[in-house]
Amino acid sequence: MSLTDKQLERYSRHIILKEIGGKGQQKILNGKVLIIGAGGLGAPAAMYLAAAGVGTIGIVDDDRVDLSNLQRQIIYQTEDVGKKKVFSAAETIKSMNSDVKVIPYAERVDSKNIMDIIHDQDYDFIIDGTDNFPVKFLINDACVFLNKPFSHAGIIRFQGQTMTYLPHQGPCYRCIFETPPPPDVVPTCKQAGVLGVMGGVIGSIQATEALKYILGVGHLLNGYLLIYDALTMTFRKVQINHNEHCTVCGDIPSITTLIDYEISGCSWKRG
Repeated sequence: MSLTDKQLERYSRHIILKEIGGKGQQKILNGKVLIIGAGGLGAPAAMYLAAAGVGTIGIVDDDRVDLSNLQRQIIYQTEDVGKKKVFSAAETIKSMNSDVKVIPYAERVDSKNIMDIIHDQDYDFIIDGTDNFPVKFLINDACVFLNKPFSHAGIIRFQGQTMTYLPHQGPCYRCIFETPPPPDVVPTCKQAGVLGVMGGVIGSIQATEALKYILGVGHLLNGYLLIYDALTMTFRKVQINHNEHCTVCGDIPSITTLIDYEISGCSWKRG
């Protein structure tokens, strides 16, 4: 399908880029991205993907908008407090760009439903916008099993990190962090705090990775962990290698089914 006159105008700044053009924009419009977690990371990622014209955006979250969310979760407004996040986010995206179809999943992902959700629209790329270790490991394992690329990220205080997994092309999350830490060992975002704009910085990078994957351009954060420190305004790119002994993506994986670990609070890294 060719782009309409309105689409040519809306996406003109994309189309003039030689790496995108009209064909690339059509790829974006045909793209399907699943965002698991509609919080500090998922909110800005969803807005930028919607603005870019990603044709189908799935959003998974069972939570409701809380007043304390508004300091960083920019897809919601004060009048949305009390609403289900996925439906409020869908309303915002609909008002932003009618080219985008939003699939809301008002549920918490677990080992019983995550495969079905990913299969539902056969999503091209998964964004992990969650705030706890157990679900991050669940997303990783499901994507490895289903050969789906995904972007991991986490934020706390003034720090953030992100990496991208490409099936059979680099390390997965478990290659770096083998198992979740014991519950309540790592402080939660509620306990430790987080600078509101951290979600915008890291969530925008996740959206960038999704768009680059759909377009097939540039170099993704596959094999690298990008660490950001807002206080020193520095980015550090750490190379990570595939672990041949990884329990999920290694040569002889010992984990072959999904695991529901005990969930504690919001945290972002080991150590």
